[in-house]
Amino acid sequence: MLIPALGAKMPASLEDALIRSDVRDFSKFIKIWAEAGASIGAACTGTFILAETGLLDGQRATTSWWLSSLFRQRYPLVALDDSLMLVNSSSFTTAGAALAHLDLALGVVRKVSPSLASLCGRYLLIEPRSSQAVFIIPDHVAHTDPLVERFEQWARANIAQGFSLTDAARAVGASERTLGRRLKSILGKSPLAYVQDLRVERAVHLLQTTNESVERIAEQVGYSDGATLRGLLRNKLGKGVRELRKRYM
Repeated sequence: MLIPALGAKMPASLEDALIRSDVRDFSKFIKIWAEAGASIGAACTGTFILAETGLLDGQRATTSWWLSSLFRQRYPLVALDDSLMLVNSSSFTTAGAALAHLDLALGVVRKVSPSLASLCGRYLLIEPRSSQAVFIIPDHVAHTDPLVERFEQWARANIAQGFSLTDAARAVGASERTLGRRLKSILGKSPLAYVQDLRVERAVHLLQTTNESVERIAEQVGYSDGATLRGLLRNKLGKGVRELRKRYM
């Protein structure tokens, strides 16, 4: 059973939609179907409907990356990983935003027949894409909280420097513990992990808009050598420098 997404795409309108009577009634049926053994899938805002039932508590899941902050606040018992395009957990499959509905559909088919899913993907011209990370705009998510936004601004201004949690906390006017807890609550990651996201974003921009060497770009985003940056790009985005580098004339 696949849960349709809601028309609301931003936090305020989405929260209003989730309290509608038709959505609440639908949630009751989802529980009944789940108890009967149905496999359930949802993408984008549909993941919120599924989470509202409590069925995802203690389960891994993903959702639209720009709604991840709201998701974490509403459903703290769900192990959210918004870097992933598709997550299979128990009897549930969740996917990211908009066109991730295609990934969701293929994911459901793949559970029954990997070869059929591969064939469908070839006909539909859908390449395997396990990560949403390459699409995420870090400061969009950060700006949902004033403290996190101040940290993001400080981190961007000091991106070429070695990271110091002590300096960061002092700059944003919070204790190290408070800063760490706030980022974990809003972004689901540590201050250092978020700085790494900003470094990746900046490095990709430089790779695609300049002819500078990987070594030089690494220096500009706070790393001592190109090998470290290459490894981070591969780990975060699943892509190498050759795949990411596009020279614009």
